[in-house]
Parts: sequence; C-alpha cells; structure tokens
Amino acid sequence: MSPQGPTLAPTLPPAGTPVAAPDPALVAAARERLGGLATPAGALGRLGDLAVWVAATQGAVPPAPIERVRAVVLAGDHGVADHGVSAYPKAITGAMVRTFLAGSAGVSVLARQHGVNVRVLDLGVEEDLADVDPAVKQHKVRNGSAPIHLQDALTVGEARRALAVGAMIADEEIAAGTQLLVSGDMGIGNTTPAAALIAASLGLPADAVTGRGTGVDDAGLAHKTAVVQQALDRVGDRADDPVVALQALGSADLTASATYLARAAHAGVPVVLDGVISLAAAVMAERLAPGAAAWFVAGHRSTEPGQSLALEHLGLEPVLDLGMRLGEGSGAVAAVPLIRSAGLLLSDMALLADLLP
Repeated sequence: MSPQGPTLAPTLPPAGTPVAAPDPALVAAARERLGGLATPAGALGRLGDLAVWVAATQGAVPPAPIERVRAVVLAGDHGVADHGVSAYPKAITGAMVRTFLAGSAGVSVLARQHGVNVRVLDLGVEEDLADVDPAVKQHKVRNGSAPIHLQDALTVGEARRALAVGAMIADEEIAAGTQLLVSGDMGIGNTTPAAALIAASLGLPADAVTGRGTGVDDAGLAHKTAVVQQALDRVGDRADDPVVALQALGSADLTASATYLARAAHAGVPVVLDGVISLAAAVMAERLAPGAAAWFVAGHRSTEPGQSLALEHLGLEPVLDLGMRLGEGSGAVAAVPLIRSAGLLLSDMALLADLLP
C-alpha cells in the first residue's frame, strides 16, 4: 500500500484529495438574505446558521425544501467485543439488523415521523444473516473484524474493498435523488474502534476519548480504556496514514462509513452526522478528503467524550444536546426537522424590505 493510500473508487479521488467548500458567494448571499428577514438581527440564533448551511450546500438562495432524506445504517461486528469492552454480546448486532428491516428500531420510529428513508447494509456482521434480503448483504466485506488490540482489524485487501464500497454506497444514495444524507451505524463493540480512530487522529491518549459505550461500569471502562491504549500502542505511527489507520484500528463498517462521507462531500451532497461512530468516520473522512467537514452538520452531541472532541476538531456545533447514546443514526434523524425548518425559514419567511412602505 502506498503512503498515500489506494485509489478508492472510480468516482472518488485518491486519499488526500481536497474537497471544495460550498461557494463563498452563496454563503454571503444566504447571510445577506438572513439579515433581511422580517426579524430582529440574530433572532433566529442557531436556526439562522443552519439556514445558511442548507442554502450553501444546496447551492441555492433561497434553498429548496428538503424533501428527500436518506439514512444509511452500516452494520458490522468487532472482534474486540469478545474482550470485555461491551455490556452486550455480539449476537445483538444481527438481531438489530433484523429489527431495522422490521421497521421497529429507534431510528426507524424517528424516521417514519420525519419522512426519512432508512437503508441498512451488512458490511461486517459476524452472523451470516441467511434469512434476510440478499440486498442487505450485497456489499459485505467480511464476517466480523479482528480484535484491534491484538492485530489489524482488516487485511489490506479487505480495507481496499471497504473503502471502495463506502464510496459506492454513497453513489447509490446520491443517484436515488437524495438532498440530505444521514450517517448511521450498528455494531456491538463499535465505540472501541471509534475511540481508537479519534485518539490516533487527534494525537490523544485512550483515557481522553474512551467512554462507556453501551453502559459498562467503572471497572469495564478502565478495561476498555486499556484495550484502546493497547491498540494505539500496537499500531503506533502507522496510524499517520489514514488508510492504514482504518485498516488497523477500524472495521469494515467504519472504513466504509469514512468513504461514504468523503464521497458525499466530493459530490457536494450534505450529510447529517450522528454519534461517536459517525464522528469517528467523519474525522477519517476529513483526513481522506481535507475540507469534507464543510459538508457535514452534527445532528447531536452524544455522551461519549470522543464525540465531543471530534466535534471540536472538525469545528462542528451539534443541533441537539439530549444526552443520547443510542447510535443507529437516531440523533441525526431527530435533528432533521430542525434542519428542514431552518431552510424553510430562509425561503418562506417575509423580508423586512417587503413590509416597509
């Protein structure tokens, strides 16, 4: 593998290729329109900032109503879950994939309320899922990942496939006509590789980024932190290469999530991020495609310390702060109505100049 990483897919430039930000002229035009609305200056607060982001990422002032929102939940198991870092067994991952398909997961309930299409894909679930729709498994890379504190999560070939698959999934969703993508996840133990990727990317020790995940107790948290630090020490400065970091410290689903986000940014399609898994993928997307973060909005702040550190690193302010830690894309989907409302305020609200004689 070259130091720059592989070519990811025909539609995604090589790792390290910068992403163009939304047009500054459109940002200025959106701010000008915001300033001209029939409201005191700054009265819309954070909704005003979101309105500008919606317009800038759409490339239109005023923006069009956000009607087509698609959430993709990438599922995978993590070998480290066999080593005492989670309060739940890996069997939950496959069971939750079926729950998504049945429409009864937390994100499914929220998505129905807010008109969001949810798609779940098995990238690395340990179970074969023989009873589910084959389309769910069409992009599968492997059955589970290796335990990151003992060995690399993926082989070089598996990492290359996961990188290409993430971009392919984004292309499929974009071709379906989405205006706004949502990043979702499912996988018992996935907060451990997420913490490791954030720590490696931000140059932080494990104890700064590791949280309780599914709810481990104090002893469990201490053990989980030690496992993350062992993984960081094992990989060392190999993690300076983002592709190698994903291969060594990530998983098939996290690696694909990173290029799903990077591809969306390269294509100029905005994304709502979720919790710590989504933010770990976003940090890696920013490393793969510098500037990608301009196309992301943070749906919420989770209780995981690594997520808040990643938000700060990317310069993102969460829309919601509800103490959530469900994952699945649930916090991101919960923020969609506010993002929609922000855009509508900029497009439908009266201008002060129209009210004056």
